[in-house]
Parts: sequence; C-alpha cells; structure tokens
Amino acid sequence: MSTIASSAARIPLVDRSTASGPARALLDQIHGAFGATPNMFRAVANSPAALQSMWGAFGALGSGQIGAALGEQIAVAVANRNACDYCLAAHTALGRKAGVSGDELAAAQSGASADPRTAAVLRFALKLVDERGQVDAADVQALREQGWSDGHIVEIVAHVALNLFTNYVNVALAVPVDFPGVKLRPAR
Repeated sequence: MSTIASSAARIPLVDRSTASGPARALLDQIHGAFGATPNMFRAVANSPAALQSMWGAFGALGSGQIGAALGEQIAVAVANRNACDYCLAAHTALGRKAGVSGDELAAAQSGASADPRTAAVLRFALKLVDERGQVDAADVQALREQGWSDGHIVEIVAHVALNLFTNYVNVALAVPVDFPGVKLRPAR
C-alpha cells in the first residue's frame, strides 16, 4: 500500500490512487460518497480493518432511526467536548448539508438546542462522554420522557461511540483538517 507523508500528521495518509486490496476498495467507496477522500479516512486506511469498521459504522448509522441532522448535532457536541478540530469542521459541514442551521450547530457545540427533544439527546451524549459511559437509569429515563424509544437510545450511544473513535483518531494522530475550520467553544 502506498502512502504519502503529511507534514502535520503523525502517520502517513494513504494515497487512494496507489492503495491496493481492501483499503483501495473502501477508499474508492468513500471518494464516491464525498467526491474527495477526506484525510481522516486516508489516515485510518493504514489499517484496512479499522477503515472497514469506521466506514461500516457510518453507513449503518446513516440509515438509522434518528436521522442525519440529529446525528450531526451529536457529532458536533462530541467533537467540541473532545477538542477535535477535524470532526468539528467535518460535522459542521455535514450538518449544514443535512439542513441544520449554523446557529443550531453552534448551540450543539455546547450541548444545547432550542428543541427540548434534541437538547435531551445532546445532554445525554455529553454525559456519556464526560462520565465515560457511566450514566444511570434516570439519564435513560429522561430520554424516554422526551419520546425517544429504546432503539433510539441505543443508536444515540452508537453515535457517541463512533464519534469517540473518529475524535481519537484525528486528535491522537494529528490528522490535518481538510474541511472549513470551525472555532471550538469552551465547555460549560
């Protein structure tokens, strides 16, 4: 598998045009979906198994119950909390594409929303991050009281877990941001 070095990345970014095997096939799918090959996927392509896991999770959750707009708001909240410039930029762009306003995305960075159902999800997502998954029955019940089903709740946890994976990849490996930058907001 061929790679090219990036001056900022801590690992090489795999070049789709010279990649082979499973990494090439996955990078071709990703390129087709985005019209480009984002640096995060190029970094993860150093491990075809990790790339398959990440891309598969995006695909599965992308057709899930909670919808793209809420998924992007969760991603923005988690990225901001983890100080992941890459994911914050990427998911802000994807959130806008999914119809979320700039003001809604800015509020999501702090775990807030004018919509009570969305606000409950973002609070829960950030509690999962802050408490490393150690939420209690009352936290889950608060989501049910806002009309979220058990299936939705599991999917929310899955979105948080996927975003932790992507945040850690981008922060730990210093993946260069290739989306328009977004300023991190201080945690409340």
